[in-house]
Amino acid sequence: MNKLRRMDRRLFTILLIVFVQMLGAAMILPILPLYAQREFDMSPQIIALLATAFFAAQFVAGPYLGRLSDKYGRVPVLILSQIGTAVSFFMLALAPNVAVLFLARILDGITGGNIIVAQAYITDITPRERRTESLGYIFAVFGLGFIFGPALGGFLSAALGPRVPYIIAGFAAVLVVLLTWFTLDETLTPEQRQANRSYGGGGISPKDILDNWPLMLILTIAFIGQFGMGLLQATFALYGEAVLFAGYEARIATLGVGLLLTIVGIGQFSTQSFLLRPALKRMDEAWLVVIGLALRTIASFIYAALAFPVAGAFGSLIFAVGMGLMMPPLQSLSTNTVADELRGGVLGVYQSTISLSTIVSTAIGGVIFALDPTAPFWVGAVLSLFVFVPSLMLVRQTGAQVHRASVPVTPLE
Repeated sequence: MNKLRRMDRRLFTILLIVFVQMLGAAMILPILPLYAQREFDMSPQIIALLATAFFAAQFVAGPYLGRLSDKYGRVPVLILSQIGTAVSFFMLALAPNVAVLFLARILDGITGGNIIVAQAYITDITPRERRTESLGYIFAVFGLGFIFGPALGGFLSAALGPRVPYIIAGFAAVLVVLLTWFTLDETLTPEQRQANRSYGGGGISPKDILDNWPLMLILTIAFIGQFGMGLLQATFALYGEAVLFAGYEARIATLGVGLLLTIVGIGQFSTQSFLLRPALKRMDEAWLVVIGLALRTIASFIYAALAFPVAGAFGSLIFAVGMGLMMPPLQSLSTNTVADELRGGVLGVYQSTISLSTIVSTAIGGVIFALDPTAPFWVGAVLSLFVFVPSLMLVRQTGAQVHRASVPVTPLE
């Protein structure tokens, strides 16, 4: 019982840290493209490259940060990455030119392993059979951050000026560093860290990934599925201003985009809090991936074909539910494809796959948007349809079932 209470306290602490982190990050999401456009006169194509710069840096650094946390502990790497995020937010607030904007996003990407390490931390303190549910808590916290963050960022930008939200986000990141330093216990003992350093040499090699068929399926689903998400990330604020809120003044458009992202947060939080656990009692993780993909596809078609605010709100809600049902099972399944000594490493590989997909999609997102503001969503919808093939293969590979009576996960072999 004492151990259970301790695990609950550590889980609560890491979720609180992630919430503060996400609140700051979500504040800048809806306003950064508009900030870049209005303050620095950047074109949609160059604005999209801001996101590309972040994910390119994260792609390179992600596996190393995850593996470093396996070798040297979760808490030190978590603190290091959070300091980088804080510095990057202050750089955005004080940026005198476009070059500093890009340097800030690159720094945040290089040190942006905080979420990877937080996920590894949760897998450390959670039994394998409850891993999907526990990772779902992180997505619930993401949702909470998106409930309050985008609307708060839009309001602060409209009321106090475009640079103020970045200063506040920077101080939120500093608070996260302090919370981590003073409240979070290390999950890996010195003996475990030494064993992790000795296990598998340098970690997960490209050959290890190619030889691991279940992991390859998961990474394929993640890559293609994320491509549509990257198109949305790169262009959603611009799409909102150009299409959903066309004809409205700039302040209303900024606030409207923030509110739509708040709906995403509400949908994601509700999914993790009320839908995921009952869904896990009804079916295995791989089937949840399929259902989540179906909902994301529907949402993309809504964005593309029904370009007015009410439809945008409805699409945002469906998209959030689909993401909430899909992503925690997919991540949990990835950790089941490797030995426990490589949990942080495989989460880093998974995140780098997400980052690589986002690099490509955000790099071309601005170009596609320049052709037609709804085109990124048409492309995302079609790509989502293609993901169903590897998703159904994953169902077959894992032997996933529907209408089961218990929660335990079927380990991948």
